[in-house]
Amino acid sequence: MNFRTICIAIIVAFIAVLAAFNWTALSTPSTVSLGVTTIEAPLGLLMLALTTLLSVFFIAYVLWMQGSVLMEARRHAKEMQSQRDLADKAEASRFTELRGVLEALHAKDKEALMARLDVLEVHLVQRAQESDNSTAAYVGQLEQQLHNINRL
Repeated sequence: MNFRTICIAIIVAFIAVLAAFNWTALSTPSTVSLGVTTIEAPLGLLMLALTTLLSVFFIAYVLWMQGSVLMEARRHAKEMQSQRDLADKAEASRFTELRGVLEALHAKDKEALMARLDVLEVHLVQRAQESDNSTAAYVGQLEQQLHNINRL
């Protein structure tokens, strides 16, 4: 229990004890003016009844306020959850879009790399053919020179 609840409980208990100890004074009839007319009634009991009625209305008002605050908090929590879900969906779509962009860049880079590899392969084949041709030419010259030496 919090401090306010304890204070209210102590005050209510004090009023109840005070009313019990002074019951005879509270229930003594007296002349009470209602503005338009006067009546003979126990003023203490009227004041105690009005205090009780005020307390009941106060408690009802507090409960109504607490209920409305709880309903507002629930509505706010639902709105926050829907906003959170919307943000999650938006983030997921951004990730999907980013993945598409990255895959497109990867495909583009892959195509560029394959084209470069094709060019390098063509150059390598040309170099290998040139090397084969020059080796064949050197071997041909050596055979020629060996033929010429063998003739001598």
